[in-house]
Amino acid sequence: MEPCSIPVKEADCMNSTVPNWLELPVSITTNILQRLNTIDIVTSACKVCPLWENICKDPLMWRTIRMRYNDASPYIFNHVDLVKICRFAVKQSCGHLEDIDIEYFCTDYLLQYIFENGSNLRCMRLANCLRISYIGFKKAWKLSKLEELDISFCNIGDKTFKVLEVHGKSCRLLKSFKFEQMNYMERSSDLEANAIANTMQGLRHLDIQGNMLTIFGLNAILYPCPLLESLTLKDVLMSN
Repeated sequence: MEPCSIPVKEADCMNSTVPNWLELPVSITTNILQRLNTIDIVTSACKVCPLWENICKDPLMWRTIRMRYNDASPYIFNHVDLVKICRFAVKQSCGHLEDIDIEYFCTDYLLQYIFENGSNLRCMRLANCLRISYIGFKKAWKLSKLEELDISFCNIGDKTFKVLEVHGKSCRLLKSFKFEQMNYMERSSDLEANAIANTMQGLRHLDIQGNMLTIFGLNAILYPCPLLESLTLKDVLMSN
């Protein structure tokens, strides 16, 4: 059998079709990297080559931080690792952070660090973060530009209404708020309803899920919030 061979011209043509990613415009490379989750950017992308490393040093690369449960393997990253990665990303943003989305691993210590360095935050989502307490929210007054807030299953306990008051009084631009608490069958959440009504009159979208809310609590929200465009009361138990 004769050996397989490729003509030189054909081989040169094949080689010329292989893309050189380093020749892409920086703006396109940046756009591609920004589509990765934060964990991959911190642990992998910024170590690929000097060009990518320099791009990842740009604070504008860190305007959005997304660290959801499905982004990290529990066999590789534990809670301590994820907190360190998130702190690094927040630090890299140099105050340009605008949007942050965290699931499970956020702590009081990390939350206060985010508040200290996130004065330009406009959107924040914290879901299933059982290590957060009322203490972690004490510096929420620094979030004067916050427009969207989601606090779901954070197990804040009997001081939940105080957390809502802190955010309502501090975040005067708040337009969208989602709140889903744990153990809602144990007590009425009219205190939370009153906190929303008294401090978040500018809301346009309100999502309250899985809460024991009385008709009085519902009315307390509706009347002081005339700008409401949508109100979601999924799995709400309306007691008298």
